[in-house]
Amino acid sequence: METTDATQTNSTPFPNIPPVIESNDSEYVDSGVPSTVAIAGHPLHPLSVTFPIAFLAAALGSDIGYWLSGDFFWARASLWLIGLGLAGGVLASAIGLSDFFRIERVRKRSAGWAHLILNVSLIVLSLVNFLLRLGDAESRILPWGLVLSLIVGTLVSISGWFGAELSYRHKIGVVGAGSRRYP
Repeated sequence: METTDATQTNSTPFPNIPPVIESNDSEYVDSGVPSTVAIAGHPLHPLSVTFPIAFLAAALGSDIGYWLSGDFFWARASLWLIGLGLAGGVLASAIGLSDFFRIERVRKRSAGWAHLILNVSLIVLSLVNFLLRLGDAESRILPWGLVLSLIVGTLVSISGWFGAELSYRHKIGVVGAGSRRYP
């Protein structure tokens, strides 16, 4: 009995998964667009988002820790984690905005706009969450602090997906000699 390969192959070699928003084969054949903020060719935006993502995700964990234990330590930890995540997020946003405004390919992709809008929302929600807790970190966690942390944690994941779409699918912010304009 013969078997036939019934799977369809994508003309773009990597990643071999359907795009969330859009894909353009011409972006796979060019070398990619370098970041506008880099040191020795290494883009700083992917580096700068690591700590804000970790801090904001940990804030959700410490809010859950407070919810389960009632221990003030977790309330204080959440306040610090949100504050540090917010400060780092503002820095990462400034770097990301440079690429957004100076690389046309970013603005031509839906993933670029989704990433931008989600990150602005994250900064605003994190600021609200921080200000809500400032002065009384413990009493404001339940329910609204926890709800805001859950929303922020979810949006961080979604925004990260779109950032990865820009880097991996559209080759933006990589080492390459491609044009900053749309290919």
